[in-house]
Amino acid sequence: MIVQADECGISRAVEVLRRGGCIGLPTETVYGLAGNGLDGEAVARIFEIKRRPHFDPLILHVADPGDAAGVAAEVPEAARRLMERFWPGPLTLVLPRRPVVPDLVTAGLETVAVRCPAHGVAREVLRRFGGPLAAPSANPFGRLSPTTAQAVAEGLGSGVELILDGGACERGIESAIVDCSGPMLRLLRHGALAKEELEAVAGPMEVAATGEAIRAPGLLAHHYAPGLPLWLAGEAADAAHPWGLETAVLAWDRNPAGVGAVRVLSGRGDLREAAARLFACLRELERSGARRIVAEPVPGEGLGMAIRDRLAKASSGWLRRQGDSWIEVPR
Repeated sequence: MIVQADECGISRAVEVLRRGGCIGLPTETVYGLAGNGLDGEAVARIFEIKRRPHFDPLILHVADPGDAAGVAAEVPEAARRLMERFWPGPLTLVLPRRPVVPDLVTAGLETVAVRCPAHGVAREVLRRFGGPLAAPSANPFGRLSPTTAQAVAEGLGSGVELILDGGACERGIESAIVDCSGPMLRLLRHGALAKEELEAVAGPMEVAATGEAIRAPGLLAHHYAPGLPLWLAGEAADAAHPWGLETAVLAWDRNPAGVGAVRVLSGRGDLREAAARLFACLRELERSGARRIVAEPVPGEGLGMAIRDRLAKASSGWLRRQGDSWIEVPR
């Protein structure tokens, strides 16, 4: 059930949470499937609704930066600097956990992922609820993340009791995740804050390699997938490429000819706009009647790294030129 995120809707959402239920919650990144983060049964319900494997940790969301101390045993100096600069906002920090955090939230790890969202509705729900909420993206596991309340309803159906409609998500792509629990800061997931922004505040950080042990959400090799095969092109589409009308194109900054459906991420070449539009564009293309989606390359800088990360994990493989034609190279 979708309800407006007004006084009545927020009150109803908090009631659902207090009795152990789950809600669709708008944030500035994507919509979350939220439940009481300190209640093992509520957390188990999140995994059940999403059909999410239990080895994939969840992020705990808190109303205010100071609330992180309730679930984190330690907040290192670098983490404090990041909090002061980017919280509330699209940044998740991995910190040593307190015993109060259920093992199901952390997948049995000795660390916990924590975020303070910037969305006014999310923070109001958190304040009224009075505790941390576990809130992974509100979609079936491995599928496109939802950036509208309607997308949550279409993906999860009756599995979620109530969805607060807070409008389209401003950022449209998940938070960046930084592991602050060790001697060296590590960027575990590219997200709505670029690595360069984070390093300007906290200093150099390593980038986690693909295939490492799962320490945070969104790190599996295949994730964020649309309902059609998605192929990554090595160059921009144009009329000379034999894509055909059965191919939908996710274009970077212009509208190519000679193809079926097209969605342009940013006509002005703006990476923030492109990130905000990514999942919504893919969702529209998977309904276009095409048989596959081809994604043009996006600049590999700033937020472009987060877009590339999502596309790579969503893809079936790459398109490679062979003479005058293109062949599909599976992952």
